[in-house]
Amino acid sequence: MRGVTRRLLLVGLAFLACTAFATRKVLYEKESPYTLISVTEDEEGRRYLGFDASGALQSVVRPGKPLELVLPYTQVSMVGLAYVPAPQRILIIGLGGGAMPMFLRKVVPKAHIDVVDIDPDVVTVARRYFGFKEDSHLRAHVGDGRRFVEAERPAYDLIFLDAYGPDSIPEHLATQEFLASVRAKLRPKGAVVGNVWAFPPNRHYDAMVHTWQVAFTQLHEFIVPRSSNRILVGVAYEDKVAAKTLEARAEKLERARGVPFDLSGLVDQGFTDATQRQPRGKVLKDADLPKPASVTTPAQVR
Repeated sequence: MRGVTRRLLLVGLAFLACTAFATRKVLYEKESPYTLISVTEDEEGRRYLGFDASGALQSVVRPGKPLELVLPYTQVSMVGLAYVPAPQRILIIGLGGGAMPMFLRKVVPKAHIDVVDIDPDVVTVARRYFGFKEDSHLRAHVGDGRRFVEAERPAYDLIFLDAYGPDSIPEHLATQEFLASVRAKLRPKGAVVGNVWAFPPNRHYDAMVHTWQVAFTQLHEFIVPRSSNRILVGVAYEDKVAAKTLEARAEKLERARGVPFDLSGLVDQGFTDATQRQPRGKVLKDADLPKPASVTTPAQVR
């Protein structure tokens, strides 16, 4: 996945072109143990998180407005709530500016939410510049996402995989062995939601889909409008989930929780059952990871 170029993180963000970097003021810039972190702000108060010097965006947040998910893929990721409308425990691997955990904290206020990020400076920046606040229901953990999943801890209803560095998903967070560990942390009716790029530009996309097919009993794919992002949802149970059922649950959530975007429409327009799709790539395994790196070597995550 190292061949995916940094510019691809901007796919699907054409609607933000009017707020080019030159028109945003720099609030923070520092080299962390893993990457160069930058925080900028536009005239409308949106704040942008970038890694390295490429200008690629990692998060966009309007502090104080947790329901306002700016990036399209974050909106589509919330289809997870159509699978589990009332989750008790949620895990998010990859913090960024904290847009998704802050949204979930608002929409499902009784849920316990754990967020894991490898970079302590990212956690600090999310708190200081993006309005991310921990409390008795929302906790941030600094550490490798795979180690966190593999440790002894209670199971989750929803697990979101949203881990990126400047270039790609860390390889050790994409293998069959890792996804098996994630599945083992699911409650019986739980769901795993993953943000990936399609092909093109992600030449590993077919392999990633095949790996998810092997890891989960059912696999669904959702298109992200105006983007090469795809949202994968894996579940470990046999009972079929109809697209109309998911759409109805999403619509109910919109009304009950004041979700300000058309989540039910995103389900209706984007859903594909990929469970039985003919595999077109190899299954990604730990044995194929680059050497001398190991599966426990810290990697940049979002």
